[in-house]
Amino acid sequence: MTTARPYVRPGAFLARIVNPVVVGLGLATTLRVRGRTSGRLLAVPMGAPLEFEGARYLVSGRGETHWARNLRAAGGAELRTRGRTERFRATELVGDERVRVLDAYRAKHGHSVDALWAQLPEPADHPVFRVDPVG
Repeated sequence: MTTARPYVRPGAFLARIVNPVVVGLGLATTLRVRGRTSGRLLAVPMGAPLEFEGARYLVSGRGETHWARNLRAAGGAELRTRGRTERFRATELVGDERVRVLDAYRAKHGHSVDALWAQLPEPADHPVFRVDPVG
């Protein structure tokens, strides 16, 4: 028996039109990660990683998104920003460390993420990965 994973789906316009244009034109930092079942390299616009206490983090405000599940399975990926590619290892945070990073994320992004937290109020519903550069 599988349990439902907490996830706030993006609207169709964002998912099918805005995100592909943003990725195609390189308008935002893009996460490139292998699909956990397909093995294909998938690209997702992310925005810049959160910088907090000397480290960088990727936060899934929408919960257990496909990119978060893929990154968890792959253990690493690439971030592309303005033509520059950075390979990294992903370390998922748990407990108090995750809560501290989520608090910093919410403080930085303010009201733009409040609606997501209203739908997914538990810190455990928001995967957080530390970005550890590789070679």
